[in-house]
Amino acid sequence: MSDRRAQRHAATRQEILDAAWNLARSHGLTGWSLRELAASVGMRAPSLYVYFDGKDAIYDAMFAQGYRQLLERIGRLPTAGEPVEVLRGAAREFFDFYVEDAARHQLLFLRVVPGFEPSPESYALARDVVARLREVLADAGLDRPEAVDLWTALFTGLASQQASNDPGGDRWQRLLDRAVDMFVASEAPAT
Repeated sequence: MSDRRAQRHAATRQEILDAAWNLARSHGLTGWSLRELAASVGMRAPSLYVYFDGKDAIYDAMFAQGYRQLLERIGRLPTAGEPVEVLRGAAREFFDFYVEDAARHQLLFLRVVPGFEPSPESYALARDVVARLREVLADAGLDRPEAVDLWTALFTGLASQQASNDPGGDRWQRLLDRAVDMFVASEAPAT
């Protein structure tokens, strides 16, 4: 009986998260209330507290979910081949992940929710992404500590430009291969 209850609880939590993402996409990341969220899943606002401690806990679960999705996609990236081509594939995957969902992009990478800080457990997923990126760069011979910072600044910047100035287009997406080439030229060890 408790397994069924746990399954129902988990399913309802997921339904609430799905509804929160839908509201974030239609009303903006911070433009929805707990009352609206509860109504969208057929419950009253106080009932949400059975599943989440408050709005920040919902944001935290959304943050964790977003990073799990990114980790899953990173896990599918090919790692064999010419290093520059591997990096180009990684850049495209990261870029696509950033621009395909503006609400997720804002929550994971822009810190637009005033006062929200992810829990240590959720933030650990973000650190896992950075660790995986370090591995990808190291495999390409680019293992300086600053390489990760430069990579994230370069490609989140391109993605932000795409999302802000040409949503649905490809103006900044077309620059990905050139950006990877510049990055590699800049970070490659001197021979």
